[in-house]
Amino acid sequence: MSSVADKSVTPQTPLALTPEYGLWDRILILRDQLIATKRFQRLAASLPIFRSISRSRASNLFDVMSGFVYSQILLACVRLNVFNHLKNGPLNLEELSRVTHFPMRGLQTLVDAAVAIQLLERRSEARYGLGALGSPLVGNDAIAAMVEHHTAFYADMRDPLALLSGSMSERNLGKYWPYVSDKDEDQDSLKHQESVAEYSALMSASLPLVADEIVDAYNFSKHQCMLDVGGGQGTFLKRVHAVSPQLKKMLFDLPGVAQLAAQQLAANPATREIQTHGGNFFTDALPTGADLITLVRVIFDHDDERVLTLLASIYAALPSGGTLLIAEPMADAPDAQAMGHAYFGFYLLAMGRGRPRTVNEISDLLKKVGFKSTQTVATKMPINTQILLASR
Repeated sequence: MSSVADKSVTPQTPLALTPEYGLWDRILILRDQLIATKRFQRLAASLPIFRSISRSRASNLFDVMSGFVYSQILLACVRLNVFNHLKNGPLNLEELSRVTHFPMRGLQTLVDAAVAIQLLERRSEARYGLGALGSPLVGNDAIAAMVEHHTAFYADMRDPLALLSGSMSERNLGKYWPYVSDKDEDQDSLKHQESVAEYSALMSASLPLVADEIVDAYNFSKHQCMLDVGGGQGTFLKRVHAVSPQLKKMLFDLPGVAQLAAQQLAANPATREIQTHGGNFFTDALPTGADLITLVRVIFDHDDERVLTLLASIYAALPSGGTLLIAEPMADAPDAQAMGHAYFGFYLLAMGRGRPRTVNEISDLLKKVGFKSTQTVATKMPINTQILLASR
């Protein structure tokens, strides 16, 4: 097997001088080789013109290395309910120890660490208050649920090479999300509420982060009827109902999840008219009658073949001129590139199915099943979700 490194390159030939590379590639190779030398690194750190750049990159690299530690500091604060305890004002260590029921020695280490990563701030009289990154976590059940859930993900990430090579024998996320399994017994279990309750509850708890973005960005009132496919326990539909109560609404999800949704929706007189349908959207036909179908955080869980099957089913269920709205984190999110291929790339790998996709990749899949045109809708927080519309 040949490669660029094999072609006319001797051990004595600098890569930047080989004809296989263009001028810009050669310049970048020389830059990389220069920065990699200890002599240049010491020189850059000593010259004022380069010193701030050098320090910034060293700090960024350290943050990458220390990211797991930071996540565990956040987890500890969430489990001790630190942010909610501080919502009414700063507390000193003794007061914080009393309300968290945690020993002061360990708590001192935790709060000092939380200050260092801007979750908390030091205030007067040796008290601690909410930091810039801690304030948004007050009363935020969605983020707290995701922070707790990540313990399963981190267990799968303990050996990244085993995960990447496919040699990891058992993955925690694969067990947490039973619908990714192809085993008959696992698929049969999805018909029962008890088998889907845990992951469905997490989806419901974390969905407001996405639902609010969609409702703020898109006008649902121009439609007559919507069908939310993979709608979970109805959290998104309830949010849409608050702004467009006149819109007829339907939900489709796995039988066990649809049963939970029916119970949730029936508990509120305002939403009890929402219809729920149970089934498998890869094998069962979708309900018809909706001029808007929504997929909220659905397709990135599945491979291209399955996504094409689902999109074709949606295309068949929509009338001419109908609209499909896809909302989920996408790989090319503005100012959040690391979220796509870095975070979701590994999360979905650990989960066992799916991949992060760019807007263009999703658009290509839509066109393959017949959708005529696609367009994006801007959201305030692309890191939470991006929106792509497709017209039948």
